[in-house]
Amino acid sequence: MDQERIGKFIAECRKEKNLTQQELAERLGVSDRTIGNWENGRNMPDLSLFKPLCQELDITLNDLMSGEKVSQKEYQEKFEENIVNTIDYSTKKITKYNQVISLILIIFGLFVSISAIMIFPSESSWGSIYSVFGIMIFMVGLARILNVVKWYKRLLLLILIFTLSFGILLFTDYLNVKFNQEAPMFRTTTKYIGNVIYYDTLFYDVYRCNFDREDEYWIIEKNSKKTNQELINYCK
Repeated sequence: MDQERIGKFIAECRKEKNLTQQELAERLGVSDRTIGNWENGRNMPDLSLFKPLCQELDITLNDLMSGEKVSQKEYQEKFEENIVNTIDYSTKKITKYNQVISLILIIFGLFVSISAIMIFPSESSWGSIYSVFGIMIFMVGLARILNVVKWYKRLLLLILIFTLSFGILLFTDYLNVKFNQEAPMFRTTTKYIGNVIYYDTLFYDVYRCNFDREDEYWIIEKNSKKTNQELINYCK
């Protein structure tokens, strides 16, 4: 549908009925700014307003969608053309709406993940929970955008992106442990044994030796299975 042409037609019909934008707006339950946007071709009336708009302007739906008054001779041809155009317009509008929602989900998911790492203390498990939750929201938004891709390609791509995103979180967590000496957020186990706090993660172990003392120090190494006594001796 030609928005600009339809807008000019609405303006012409309104003026023929001796209605101001404000008066037409009040009858339709919208703002005069909305009417102005229609007539300037910036927006189209909502589909739910087509019928009441036509009644107020004393025109047919076919006239409105054509942007001109259709003669009886051309009526059927124009009607079929307008049906196709209306379906196409509705599809594009729905697609645009879905894209906006998807983008909001993607941005919100990233915001939740990043905020979780920055806000929650490393000793709290809530940081890891909310960061993974944020990734899931991000993936939902991404899946909506990738809806046009074949399902198996979409699945493989989502798995790849999820793995990459989670890997970035794990690597960021590792750097935070190594350089800032903070407890890993993505840990599976925490043990308090004597003067040692032991953090077990998926890929490495962290030992906080002599915790809360002046001679406290941290050790990071590959996963190993040490007994409680070995942990105590390891930090001596």
